[in-house]
Amino acid sequence: MLPILLQSPALHVLAALLYLGLAVHFWRTRWRGAVLDQPVKGLVGWERAWLAAALAVHGVTLALALLPAAGPGMRFGFAVALSMITWLAVALYWIESLYARMESLQMLGLPLAAACALLPWLLPGQHLVANAESPVFRLHFLVAMLSYSLFTLAALHAVLMAVAEKRLHRGRMTPLFAGLPPLLTMESLLFRLIHIAFVLLTLTLASGVLFSEQIFGKALPLNHKTVFALLSWAIFAALLYGRHRYGWRGRKALRWTLSGFVALLLAYVGSRFVLEVLLDRSS
Repeated sequence: MLPILLQSPALHVLAALLYLGLAVHFWRTRWRGAVLDQPVKGLVGWERAWLAAALAVHGVTLALALLPAAGPGMRFGFAVALSMITWLAVALYWIESLYARMESLQMLGLPLAAACALLPWLLPGQHLVANAESPVFRLHFLVAMLSYSLFTLAALHAVLMAVAEKRLHRGRMTPLFAGLPPLLTMESLLFRLIHIAFVLLTLTLASGVLFSEQIFGKALPLNHKTVFALLSWAIFAALLYGRHRYGWRGRKALRWTLSGFVALLLAYVGSRFVLEVLLDRSS
């Protein structure tokens, strides 16, 4: 019974339903009706346990999608990449919410996580990474995924800040948004995420350049994936420089954050989407 369950779409659907169920709960208890007149509440114990269960089931689906049933290597394509990035982002949100006020990311992150949990089942990639046993590749892969997930969390955070700032300027701040931390505090958290993610992205690019022969079996190619990754690095480098040198903040900082995130998505996820979905090629 258990092997059948693991090989069926049941776990993908279960993970999606757990995320969506929690999102509906938050919508009914935080985001609609009379509750809008109440201060924002943090996660209670059972909500935190529910989210942990969703992450656990989602994590199992990722492990099954990444590792082929027979033989060495690792499957890693467009769908698995998005699913893993979202899973790590929600996991980091779960951890970060223990120390910082990030509750309003629930309505942005949970539906996205539900959709991405289904992707490896709906769009199973056949792209095999043959050198996945290399310790250097594993380190490169781990750092890259952590970087992507932190930038995803930063992008969601930037969207939330943009909505809150827009409502503030229009004088339409509901108690839900008014109960969030001040924009300056949220901005500090945003740049903390970006700083950490930028360091990881730098390490990802550096390891790709220094160990390209060992990781990929050839010199680092100057293709669209490399170009978009370097472009994303340059955008975030300019953003951090502008922040420290000129005090960039507000809408300018949010625009640069989202621009860098889009470039980063195009670097790998976008290229794999074109190959696997639009062109129907796995290599």
